[in-house]
Amino acid sequence: MTDSRSSISALSDQLADAVAAASASVVAVHARPRLPSTGVHWKDGVVVTTEGTVRQEEDITVSLPDGKRIPATFVGRDRGTDLAVLRIPPGSLRVAELGDPAVLRPGNLVLALGRLDDGGARAAFGAVSATGGKWRAWKGGEIDRWLQSDLTIYPGFGGGPLVDSSGQIHGTNSGALSRPLATTIPVGTVSRVVAQLLERGYVPRAWIGAAMQPVRTDEGGGLLLVSIEKDGPAAKAGLLLGDVVVTSFDQLLEVLGDDSVGTKVSLDVVRAGKQRKIDVVIGERPRGRGRAGR
Repeated sequence: MTDSRSSISALSDQLADAVAAASASVVAVHARPRLPSTGVHWKDGVVVTTEGTVRQEEDITVSLPDGKRIPATFVGRDRGTDLAVLRIPPGSLRVAELGDPAVLRPGNLVLALGRLDDGGARAAFGAVSATGGKWRAWKGGEIDRWLQSDLTIYPGFGGGPLVDSSGQIHGTNSGALSRPLATTIPVGTVSRVVAQLLERGYVPRAWIGAAMQPVRTDEGGGLLLVSIEKDGPAAKAGLLLGDVVVTSFDQLLEVLGDDSVGTKVSLDVVRAGKQRKIDVVIGERPRGRGRAGR
């Protein structure tokens, strides 16, 4: 019994130490009325939080672990991955110690951290419930790794980190990408989006300028072009209404990855019963356009 209590006490202390270590890089973000959200000092002078919690792009402040409140400058947002980036003065607080989400397995103990005010960090305790490969969020963003836990994302915890038992941060927690369980945007995705937002202020999305719907073909299945954007990539390549692209939506989305803008793709197309190949140079989706315009 004594050994069991000692083990539990040791685990409890280890988790409390993990919270203390990770929370040194966690801030409260005041970018919406009333309730702040949580942010992570991802790199020196750069804070990451969830896009959905940034309701204003001016007069933003963040609360540091020591209770000091400082101004922050809005850099950019990406609705597809539910991420937003702010700038603060360099050297304001410790930079996050990032881990490798690939090492996490279902059953591993993890913590969600939040900071809502100058009263210290808050924590929720749980376990990893599922992991997997690359996936695409319903908002359109490409996420490098599926990482879901049974943690509760309490009000204000959005944008806070997923922390392992050693205090390393494995990503940013979001309640907007998948419900009811908490979904973590892994380190690789966050770092990629941060780099793009710092460079451009937005994340470019691949686009061919055509709307399609699934149909059955002699080859099995395909996508029927039902509308084509004037001067879009599909129109410039010579695709026509009624053409059938011999592929599935999932396969097409795989081709239209976030790093595919400017690349050429060769599509198998059925037109008037005959199959041909048409090369399309993937363009950048006009900003503000939804996924239907892919």
